[in-house]
Amino acid sequence: VQLQASGGGLVQAGDSLRLSCAASGRAFKSYTVGWFRQAPGKEREFVSSVGWNTQRTDYSDSVKGRFTISRDNAKNTVWLQMNSLEPEDSAVYYCASQLRGVNNKRPDAYAYWGQGTQVTVSS
Repeated sequence: VQLQASGGGLVQAGDSLRLSCAASGRAFKSYTVGWFRQAPGKEREFVSSVGWNTQRTDYSDSVKGRFTISRDNAKNTVWLQMNSLEPEDSAVYYCASQLRGVNNKRPDAYAYWGQGTQVTVSS
């Protein structure tokens, strides 16, 4: 599975962005997809994930209520809708996928990673 993240940019606090994660491979619909982010000098942290059948979604406490993850398996795409952005959300955002669907909040559980897209939120 190859992943391509896009949609980042420079926005002001309170604005919205929608990130996309486009995947190649027929088996993508079977994979759990997660979004992680990494700010300079910080560890990569879990943001959100969605299971293969979209029934299970998870969010970090810091984004719950502001971000929404969704997927369309027919389009091999996962989106992360980010609303009410805050300067603390500034980071490089990565999408990742795993087949097993376990430990979905841990980066080391994911076998495939996209290249990252920069999100910068100014105050």
